[in-house]
Amino acid sequence: MLDRLQALADRYEKLSELLCDPDVVNDTSKLRSYAKEQSDLEEAYQAYLEYRTVLAQLDDARALLDDKLDEEMREMVKLEIEELEPRQAELEERIRILMLPKDPNDGKNVIVEIRGAAGGEEANLFAAELYRMYAKYADSQGWRTEMLESSVSDLGGFKEVIFTISGQGAYSKMKFESGAHRVQRVPETESGGRIHTSTSTVVVMPEAEELDIEILDKDIRVDTFCSSGAGGQSVNTTKSAVRVTHVPTGIVATCQDGKSQNDNKAKALQVLRTRIMDIKIQEEEAKYAGERREKVGTGDRSERIRTYNFPQSRVTDHRIGLTMHKLDAVLNGDMNDLVNALTLAEQTDLLARENMA
Repeated sequence: MLDRLQALADRYEKLSELLCDPDVVNDTSKLRSYAKEQSDLEEAYQAYLEYRTVLAQLDDARALLDDKLDEEMREMVKLEIEELEPRQAELEERIRILMLPKDPNDGKNVIVEIRGAAGGEEANLFAAELYRMYAKYADSQGWRTEMLESSVSDLGGFKEVIFTISGQGAYSKMKFESGAHRVQRVPETESGGRIHTSTSTVVVMPEAEELDIEILDKDIRVDTFCSSGAGGQSVNTTKSAVRVTHVPTGIVATCQDGKSQNDNKAKALQVLRTRIMDIKIQEEEAKYAGERREKVGTGDRSERIRTYNFPQSRVTDHRIGLTMHKLDAVLNGDMNDLVNALTLAEQTDLLARENMA
């Protein structure tokens, strides 16, 4: 491990030199690439520096014990060693986790798609609650959300809503949300007080940049139309809404919530690039299907991943068997316990695989 850490430290310090090189500073692409690489190494590099310091302090303290010390001084040295050894173990565990293979998309912004599924209007209403939950969670993380497309149902829910979440590490925390979310409660439309079960689906995709996916003008068809509101009625008479079709794949992206036709086209292309990249990612994941590689947060997107039970104020994540009786807090964006537990499960799985390799 020390050899790998030293190589990482050497690379980090080399990147510091490169980022001061005038040729790199004047090359926007290289500058951004090197800055991102160094940012990705930062946490492990700082942990390694502290680990190296702790090892040096331990070596010095242990060497002192071989000297002729009075009893008081010897006790002080022993106490220092007793404090340093647990810190060494903590840093070793932290570094092992930091050195695990990282999802290359973890640092990316995300595009989230939520749709009402089984349960009719109740599913649409719950889709709107999921949107608010993610928006509040994003706000608590200092991230920014932006609506790209929405289809409002008659009772104010969402048949579909598509939005971006932008911020450091957004995908690393939001990637666990893809799947079917089940809600159990008495719907507003239920007069008999019976508990109904409905589902809404969530898809979280790392946002594709132009460098990730190139879309040629000749490969797309752009259609414009009047934007619409709840129930499909027209809300304006100008054709500001845009539908972009990627002809080679047949993938379609629509946007009507922007301020202008150009704005809507840019956002639709943003979604289109992301959906194309998402298909490529899913194809790569499928290559490992024969090995049944279980990775928290990926897999069959129709799989039920979580249940929100209102009568019991209970949230259960079925992938890791976690149950919490804090439904109101979770729906108000307090998702840290869920995200941390899912992250730990992923890291535990990766560590097990590393040990087996």
